[in-house]
Amino acid sequence: MIAQTAINPCSSPATIAAKTVFKEADAFLPTEYGNFRIAGYRAVETGEEFVCVYKESSNGDRSAAPVRIHSQCLTGDVFHSVKCDCGPQLERALKTIAAEGKGAVVYQHQEGRGIGIINKIKAYSLQDEGADTIEANLMLGLDVDLRTYGQCVEIIHDLGFTKVKAMTNNPEKIQAMRDGGLEVTERLPIEFEPSEHTKKYLSVKKFQMGHFLNMVTRNA
Repeated sequence: MIAQTAINPCSSPATIAAKTVFKEADAFLPTEYGNFRIAGYRAVETGEEFVCVYKESSNGDRSAAPVRIHSQCLTGDVFHSVKCDCGPQLERALKTIAAEGKGAVVYQHQEGRGIGIINKIKAYSLQDEGADTIEANLMLGLDVDLRTYGQCVEIIHDLGFTKVKAMTNNPEKIQAMRDGGLEVTERLPIEFEPSEHTKKYLSVKKFQMGHFLNMVTRNA
């Protein structure tokens, strides 16, 4: 059972602007977690590609659906690195959607909080020497977090979800959903006990970036 945190719903959703992303492909996707649909979207101006894995509501169900905006993490999602919690978060999100019978994961190519995979590996090298994730980015002359979520929210709308349960620990993602006109009824925490490899990374997320991480303490 996933713990749930209540959130006050957005009282006056924002008006949705003209579409900036369009669906280009949609197909059936059976997975080890269950059967889903997979859709590919493309941004009009930049050509950026987005992928979403989703299950549509059935039988006229209009209750809130679990959704996650997931920033690409090649090291965690594909190579199963234990330096971060990204891979387990993605797995938890897909299992939650399968269990509830509806919902979506929107997967955006924002590797390393938007710095790209090569810079991320460079940041890893600096972390090997003792820097934390924020310090490493700054030492490379990069911003701490370059991500934006507006087009991911647009995709969630396009899939037909307007009332959602946000599967995230990141307050900026929740705010982006609200700003984009989604009604966020609650937050579904998606965290894991800190390990030897993740405790410093998660501490930075909680105490420097403001993420909701109840399992992280200053002594972790």
